[in-house]
Amino acid sequence: MASLKDKVAMVTGGAGGIGSATASVLAERGAKVVVADINLKAAGQVAVEIQDKGGTALAVCVDLAQEESIVSMVRAAIDAFGKIDVLHNNAAELAPELYALDRDIESMNVDVWDRTFRVNVRGTMLCCKHALPHMPPHAGASIINIASNLGLQGSIIQAAYSASKAAIIQLTRSIAASHGKLGIRCNSVSPGLVLTPNVVSTLPAAVREIVEAETLTPALGDPLDIAYVVAFLASDEARYITGHNIVVDGGTASHIPGLPRMRALFQSSGK
Repeated sequence: MASLKDKVAMVTGGAGGIGSATASVLAERGAKVVVADINLKAAGQVAVEIQDKGGTALAVCVDLAQEESIVSMVRAAIDAFGKIDVLHNNAAELAPELYALDRDIESMNVDVWDRTFRVNVRGTMLCCKHALPHMPPHAGASIINIASNLGLQGSIIQAAYSASKAAIIQLTRSIAASHGKLGIRCNSVSPGLVLTPNVVSTLPAAVREIVEAETLTPALGDPLDIAYVVAFLASDEARYITGHNIVVDGGTASHIPGLPRMRALFQSSGK
């Protein structure tokens, strides 16, 4: 297990799902964690849970659509801990009403597109912009951005979300190139379908079943599956990995489509 002792980690979207799981894992491995979320009460609950287990955590409110809110988040982290070693950009625009309107380009509502990019891309960029000056050079600092396997594949829906996640992958490469010689690494993680509370409550079961059939592992992912990868990339054990997008999707994006039907066909033919 990679140690994060003496490191300070800031996690956006830290109040639930992948974010809260990651904040907890980072704290378990020794990091002081800033749990940042637009829902301060929920972020506070995560921070208290970390503290109850003997860890160090601070809850901060942040709205990624507002630059001044991001500046305040970074200032709170520096005032409390003096530096930022790990930035985990996990927060994204996931409002159910937005998901319902994010379909194909022909039917795209421009407000949906702009809101998605304002939070997912602009917000992630601004978190990096304002955190980078406080990341100690040549000390193993690491930025881990959450992208998505939807940023690698075409789909008939979620055109705005998918495009925003593809942009995050390229943003990751840009930061890795510009800051690598300073000892600051930047990678992205592209989850497949992960059974967060938000996914369970908003995604129809029929859609989950389709994706699960195309997943090569026995089951869909859990938030901890992503958290453990983030914790590794945050650690010095990953010191030679930068500018890459790590796909954590149970193999969903690794094969040709229609694999379940093909498997059934070969099984029925006895081959």
